[in-house]
Amino acid sequence: MKKILTALACLALTLAVAGPVRAADDFKLGLMCPVTGKWASEGLDMKNIVSMLVDRVNAKGGIDGRKIELIVADDAGDPRSAALAAQKLASSEVVAVIGTYGSAVTEASQNIYDESGIVQIGTGSTSIRLTEKGMQHFFRTCPRDDAQGDAAARIIKAKGYKNIALLHDNSSYSKGLAEATIKSLEGSGVNIVFYDALTPGERDYTATLTKLKAAAPEFVFFTGYYPETGMLLRQKKEMNWDVPMMGGDASNHADLVTIAGNAAAEGYFFISPPLPQDMDTENAKTFLKDFQATYKSLPVSVWGVMAGDAFVAIEEAMKAGKFTADDIADFLHGARNLPAITGDMGFDAKGDRVGDFYRIYTVRSDGSFVLEPKI
Repeated sequence: MKKILTALACLALTLAVAGPVRAADDFKLGLMCPVTGKWASEGLDMKNIVSMLVDRVNAKGGIDGRKIELIVADDAGDPRSAALAAQKLASSEVVAVIGTYGSAVTEASQNIYDESGIVQIGTGSTSIRLTEKGMQHFFRTCPRDDAQGDAAARIIKAKGYKNIALLHDNSSYSKGLAEATIKSLEGSGVNIVFYDALTPGERDYTATLTKLKAAAPEFVFFTGYYPETGMLLRQKKEMNWDVPMMGGDASNHADLVTIAGNAAAEGYFFISPPLPQDMDTENAKTFLKDFQATYKSLPVSVWGVMAGDAFVAIEEAMKAGKFTADDIADFLHGARNLPAITGDMGFDAKGDRVGDFYRIYTVRSDGSFVLEPKI
């Protein structure tokens, strides 16, 4: 009888433990994005897109019987807030984190995730140094600044500009892109007649524009974000200065025209991966149809869609039976032809996305962004 009671006690203990273990089988996925702050529209898209994709997987029963639990943390587009968000997600025992937008914001969270052994996939963080640190759990679905710098230099040379101005905002992304462009222009005969930084978040850039104009450039490349770009375009128009101006992929946002006004934005062009409405893969068409049906709109820019690509990378790893951070990282390193929303996707040994993305968009008089033929 004593042996029977002991056996029954062991069985009861086993059954008591089994419940929590099964619940813990859910895959905990973190999303760090700017739900508040100046980039909140990007963050909302990231949240909506990843939530929609998670719901779609869970509605089919999950992957290998495991549902995905999404935990969202607001980084407010600020490095200090990002560190707090990363600590929150790490303490939530997530296996992987998608995010975030902004290189400096992502960099503030990298060490926290790396020390916790958590996979992190950046989505709009293109600073070169993010993948030069040897962090084996860090990846990104966006290209890095030197790839964009090569594209910018190629366009500048193709358009025949010889005396150009480069303006940045001292952020990791913006300064990194400016420096990468200068490096790519070395020996090309293009002269940098002005190189300086503005202070982001200001409302009046006339002093900066006056200094720029005095250098007499044929062309201006501002490598910063869309809020400052819009202000520069509007105030350049008010000065009656019609010098051509180009931006990088951080200009890829409809609010650029809202800030600048249609007349000031007309003719401005920027380099970027394709906008959501210009993505033509079957995966993209299905995604856009689902997003439109769910949210009655299209994503505001490509960067939220890159968060969707990050989810696809994690989903594909899970489908291959990879559920731990180490296994997911091993799967992604060297992966090729993953069915991302923005096109076939792979990662190199550093965690950088491989592939050619950059195209030129020009702003029309009605404020729309028009994709130009490849140069």
